[in-house]
Amino acid sequence: MSRAETQPWPIGVFASIDAGLGVHLDVAQELNIPTIQLHAPHASSRTPERAKSFLGKLEQLGIRLTAVFGGFEGESYADIPTVERTVGLVPSATRAARLKEMKEISDFAQLLGCPVVALHLGFVPHDRNSAAYREIVAVTRELCSYVAGNGQNLHLETGQETAEALVAFMDDVAAPNLFVNFDPANMILYGTGEPMSALRLLGNRVQSVHCKDGLWARNPGDEWGQEVPLGQGNVGIERYLRTLKELGYHGPLTIEREIPQERERQKQEIAGAAELLASLRSKLLS
Repeated sequence: MSRAETQPWPIGVFASIDAGLGVHLDVAQELNIPTIQLHAPHASSRTPERAKSFLGKLEQLGIRLTAVFGGFEGESYADIPTVERTVGLVPSATRAARLKEMKEISDFAQLLGCPVVALHLGFVPHDRNSAAYREIVAVTRELCSYVAGNGQNLHLETGQETAEALVAFMDDVAAPNLFVNFDPANMILYGTGEPMSALRLLGNRVQSVHCKDGLWARNPGDEWGQEVPLGQGNVGIERYLRTLKELGYHGPLTIEREIPQERERQKQEIAGAAELLASLRSKLLS
């Protein structure tokens, strides 16, 4: 295991096996990035043979897998109302099929020896006394139980809920293996709260993070904010890392920059993000 892998705050990047979200492994290799989160591949690729091949490639490249993220056909992040209709396990019409798929993704993650599966759950109903809310609590609890059987934790990515609502929801699910993948830019993009206040409130529930930046929308919560390269937005990356340090977080700093239609620009901006994070890591942990 390399020193880059074992030191606090190893740099990471969101990656993929097949076409879709995330960079390909050759980008992580070229940029000397030692950890990845993986966007779950299509069902046809979630086979024992493909898992063995992928693990061999990770070992060859000296890259460690830290989380497998679920995603589903039909999801769209075109705007906030579309996210509400299409994303995660909340939409009732697709919930059963997507729950089944998340269990299959958990099984694939187990083949990869990965202890974390994650997803965007979707917009959880606000009324904690409603039947719709109780249904989402129940389905999340069922998924947590299943992934626990595979020796895994489940991480919910931030964005659609305020930190206060997410804490209340997690308390209602009451699963010991339910944690948070904190994305500060999503708090800005969705208009759901000031990132550092949210991070402090979530505290040690945060067990993985994204490093992403964004600009507030003119009408937060009604309109999308704008994603921008790391260090050029409203997150305040040094303040973000200082807050993570205060909370005792020393896990991977996983860069997410989702512009797959511009692969060369994506690679350049991820390289810049990795340099920025490495510089801040040296400054803050020396």
